[in-house]
Amino acid sequence: MSSAPFVKKLPEKLVSQYRKWKTEDFDDALFGDLADGQSPMAMVISCCDSRVQSTEIFKMAAGSFFIHRNIANLVPPYETGDTHTGTASALEYAVRALKVPHLIIMGHSGCGGVQACFDMCENDVATVDAGFEFVGQWLESLRPAHRRVNGDDDAARLVSMGHEGVVGSLDNLMSYPFIAEAVAAGALSLHGLWHDIGPGELYALNPDSGTFERI
Repeated sequence: MSSAPFVKKLPEKLVSQYRKWKTEDFDDALFGDLADGQSPMAMVISCCDSRVQSTEIFKMAAGSFFIHRNIANLVPPYETGDTHTGTASALEYAVRALKVPHLIIMGHSGCGGVQACFDMCENDVATVDAGFEFVGQWLESLRPAHRRVNGDDDAARLVSMGHEGVVGSLDNLMSYPFIAEAVAAGALSLHGLWHDIGPGELYALNPDSGTFERI
């Protein structure tokens, strides 16, 4: 194997934490079963934010969730020939191969991606002027959410932006033929969540009222 001089050794903190997990928390039986394959109960699309931990929030064991994370927990609309297929390929595998029965979009408070897009929209900033080569372009699919934002002040409008981002991603999910087919067949249900990090509250989108209600 060739050398990689730009790669560094893993921080000792992570090494010691791994060893602690392996000796104290590792479930031999569970991971022995998982080594033969997975059958997750849900796919969760959540933000890359280090504070958002879906398995911890629901106290679910390894193998329970098929997780895809990206900036601002977005699902771009379906587009044939799209070369940026990270999210689309994860969706396709979860629905067509793993046949997950539930698909969850989970947003959260204090999202830097939502804040960035909110600022871009409020100040009419073009993608090329957003300050990041890739982030601004990625957030383009969140821009339509800004047109539905409401609130009396910036804080309330920012929360609304986060909620509407989840709704927009749910709408975009239905533009994927294999998802629309699974939903129509009753094999897949879609869910929207929003996590308020500070107080640890979780809000679910009520399909009847169209509002996020605390669980």
